[in-house]
Amino acid sequence: MEIITTTAQLEAACGHLAKASYITVDTEFMRDSTYWPILCLIQVAGPRHEYIIDPLADGINLARFYDLMMDRNVIKVFHAARQDIEIFYHEAKAIPDPLFDSQVAAMVCGFGESVGYETLVRKLANGKVDKSSRFTDWSRRPLTDKQLNYAMADVTHLRKIYDVLARQIAENDRIAWVGEEMAILQNPETYALRPEAAWKRMKMRVKGRKSVGVLMELAAWRERQAQERDTPRNRIMKDDALFELANQQPRDLKGLDNLRAVPRGFSNSRSAPSLLEAIQTGLDRNEADLPDIEDPRPLPSGIGPLVELLKVLLKMRSEEHNVAPKLIANVSDLEQIAAFKDADVKALSGWRHEIFGRDAIALKNGELAISARGRQLRVTRIQTESLPS
Repeated sequence: MEIITTTAQLEAACGHLAKASYITVDTEFMRDSTYWPILCLIQVAGPRHEYIIDPLADGINLARFYDLMMDRNVIKVFHAARQDIEIFYHEAKAIPDPLFDSQVAAMVCGFGESVGYETLVRKLANGKVDKSSRFTDWSRRPLTDKQLNYAMADVTHLRKIYDVLARQIAENDRIAWVGEEMAILQNPETYALRPEAAWKRMKMRVKGRKSVGVLMELAAWRERQAQERDTPRNRIMKDDALFELANQQPRDLKGLDNLRAVPRGFSNSRSAPSLLEAIQTGLDRNEADLPDIEDPRPLPSGIGPLVELLKVLLKMRSEEHNVAPKLIANVSDLEQIAAFKDADVKALSGWRHEIFGRDAIALKNGELAISARGRQLRVTRIQTESLPS
């Protein structure tokens, strides 16, 4: 293991790694008190090289590392990659390509839902992860050898895990399945943090279209404040306060003081005038230009038994294909399939449709039956033309 603290060392290391067919990657970061994650360590391993890159080292330039992340000749292997990629995207608009996420791959290979790294280390690499350094403050220097070894283990075991999972996926002809999931992780929209879209992450607990417009502006205001001040959103203003502001629509500082959810003394802060401006901007919006915020369609009564049958079918198909059920469909998906002809769920497209969705629709339409013989369940196709009208 080599510790990289200079740009020259990093360029040499990336030169070695660029010759590998794949590399394993992980990061350590802190974001307890910030909006943007603080990148503290980058661990990278190739088949024969192991490095820990110190992004906090004085004067180090990570450009060569980000070039490596986008080198299409080298597969980048992560476990639960989303947060790591979010950091790279924010720092350098660098999304690893090609990408392999061992957590997703393990679900495709039947290792359960959101399987943890430690489980894969034990089952596939015959190893064990030392948990004693898990709660390290990775921004502090110097780090101990024990802490560095703990961090390095996040990528050294991943080499064996990748070898096993990649082989299983190829043997079972599921490369396209994993590819669909990687496309989501590689889509820049997954990591875009545009203030004007911040309202989409919130539950719309507001009354009336005017309130919708105000909440949209308030969510954008909070996001800008959090980004500019590098502070977590909820430290700027909690969701409940935004909902109350959107519904009550105060026009002056006194109105702010009268709201229970707004922090005491906020009206005297430097942010209060801009918040009132955001409320007024929301009130001035043309209602015709506001998005339609539709309540979820109510589920019809009496679909419970069908949902339970769909759960049985999902369990059968997931065991048959050795795929985690959650990766195929969740309970909400099953309810939508049971309730509506135009259900828009992932289970009815792509590889999910092939192994489950098609049969789910057939079961709903009376074209498929589930029966038991002893301890075994089986699925039977029904000739609908022979059924009485």
